[in-house]
Amino acid sequence: MSYSSITRRDALKGMGLMAAAAAAPRLLSAMALKPSPIHLGIASYTFREFKQPQQLVDFMKQLNIKYVNLKDFHLPMGPLDEVKKGADFYRSQGLVITGGGTISFPKDEDADIKAKFDYAQAAGFPLIVAAPTHESIGRVESFVKKYNIKLAIHNHGTEDKQFPSPQDVLAVIKNMDKRVGCCVDLGHTMRTGKDLPETLKEVGPRLFDIHIKDLADKDKKESQVAVGEGLMPVRQIFETLIKLKYPGFVDLEYEINGKDPMPGVLKSVAFERKTLEDMGYKA
Repeated sequence: MSYSSITRRDALKGMGLMAAAAAAPRLLSAMALKPSPIHLGIASYTFREFKQPQQLVDFMKQLNIKYVNLKDFHLPMGPLDEVKKGADFYRSQGLVITGGGTISFPKDEDADIKAKFDYAQAAGFPLIVAAPTHESIGRVESFVKKYNIKLAIHNHGTEDKQFPSPQDVLAVIKNMDKRVGCCVDLGHTMRTGKDLPETLKEVGPRLFDIHIKDLADKDKKESQVAVGEGLMPVRQIFETLIKLKYPGFVDLEYEINGKDPMPGVLKSVAFERKTLEDMGYKA
């Protein structure tokens, strides 16, 4: 065997060892990460322009996220056996349905409210993300008790005449059944001028769900950007949720670029995961 062949072989071996050595700190760092106590999910409203169930499944698999809050674009209200069949399809594809919504309750009428709770029951929703009115919420609460399905009232910001902020929700539900709580929309809450970590602490045990979006201008709904490109204090929010031992989900609700959402969604999820990794968690 020639000297040159040994040299080449040794050089290649050395390069392999160098590459392994360079990768080792990253590997060890990844191994040292703890499982994340923050569960990242998707509000399927994000993919509202893509209504076929398989399209939603494909998006979720591309994102490597299994937790989904289903909007009725992706699980239409209809015959209850069809609702159950649709929900079963998503579960058969490995998705975990964390709830349904946002579902509106504009009428203070048993028939309207019952139909929506029947839908939630058929779908197997553990949680309804809801938009009731001040007039309907008392009757909606009675169905929460009857069906034993939790209800999270979604705040919609300054233009919402019912529940602009989580604090407005708390003021109405403070003496209601403990299964009635809040879905805190962080972007909409920012626009009401509330401190986000402090708001989460205020909501406390009534915090059932979170929708996250980011804004470049804290006062303008139209300034939404990918999470991490705006003013949202994501790390402080995650730190607060961990201190609260929040058991629910942080659902990305990306409301812009509806016909081509994936570039912004991918950026958002990557930023969320990087934030958690910087905190020592593997998401």
